[in-house]
Amino acid sequence: GMVDPLTGVYAAIAQSEVEGAKHAVEQVNKKGGILGRQAELLVEDSANNVGTGVQKTRKLIDRDQVNLIIGDVNSGIALAMAGVTSEKKVLHLVSGGHTDVITGTDCHWNVFRVCNTTTMDVNAIADTLMDKFGKKWYFLTPDYAYGHSVQAAFVKKLKAAGGEYAGDLVPLGTADYSAYLIKAKAYGPKVLINVMGGGDQVNSLKQFVGFGLDKQMAVGGSLFELESLRAVPPEARIGWWTVEWWWDQPDNPHVKTFVADMKKATGKTPTARHWFGYVSVQTFALLANQEKTVDGLKLAHAMAGFKLPPEVALQPGAPSYRAGDHELMSSVFAGEAHNAKGDPDNMFTVGAIVPGEKAAGPVEETGCKITWPA
Repeated sequence: GMVDPLTGVYAAIAQSEVEGAKHAVEQVNKKGGILGRQAELLVEDSANNVGTGVQKTRKLIDRDQVNLIIGDVNSGIALAMAGVTSEKKVLHLVSGGHTDVITGTDCHWNVFRVCNTTTMDVNAIADTLMDKFGKKWYFLTPDYAYGHSVQAAFVKKLKAAGGEYAGDLVPLGTADYSAYLIKAKAYGPKVLINVMGGGDQVNSLKQFVGFGLDKQMAVGGSLFELESLRAVPPEARIGWWTVEWWWDQPDNPHVKTFVADMKKATGKTPTARHWFGYVSVQTFALLANQEKTVDGLKLAHAMAGFKLPPEVALQPGAPSYRAGDHELMSSVFAGEAHNAKGDPDNMFTVGAIVPGEKAAGPVEETGCKITWPA
């Protein structure tokens, strides 16, 4: 069962996660399914609402009897869903909700995460932003769990380097950023740290450039996803960011195959979100067939330390789900956004691929203490 915000400001990135998951289900079923049975993906819309996400999660578990829950893009919803899945003892893969506490202080034995923590993304780009542009920053931060977590991680790095900051907490779905951008201009930062996501990031970057602020300060942040790069006007494809998976890895034949297959299935180059959905399903199928069970507790024990095979990892190295906090130690791709060069989706140049373990830091710093059921 998959719960994601198919309507609202995160609809585009949620849709990509669903497409990636569907592609994985097709692949799994072509190879004989899970324990000899064909896998089925049931998708529900959380509508970017915590109450709805919880309700849909309960429905999938109680009525539809699913063996796995995937989701949500929205960190606040993912956290609330984790409360339900742990109560129901159902395995839960958080595909795209980044807030640190999911695999930190609020971790659960049954919850694993595919996408990075906010700390991983921040650690991969913060030093670059300080070294290139300076240590006076202004934050545009979405006012919920994800945004708070990203800003806290950036501020930790900035303060350690002796920097200063100001900023605004912005409601999700905000259309007009003029008041925030006027305040940013008055503060005179070296960098505007744009933490907004999905449609909110698109709107805020359009207005940032429209106000001419790109001539007065740099812009950057933790994530600029391919869905958003496609949606902004050419002049707003600027700044230094991370992506969590990138389609252009010329030395990796498995990536080439995945990109070709996804283009055939969807008509588009796959994004990190497609990869999140794909990995979520493939992880469950590989482990269930390996352990010959769909029992949540048995699979959770087997998943701790589980390494993704190269055809699923689709990146350098062999990322695994860290036993201490259940976070996938995948690489972080840090670099610069720009207008398309050659291929229309070549809008990001990777400057560094940071190993997951280096970006994440030690388990002890996450605050995660996993308690297993008796």
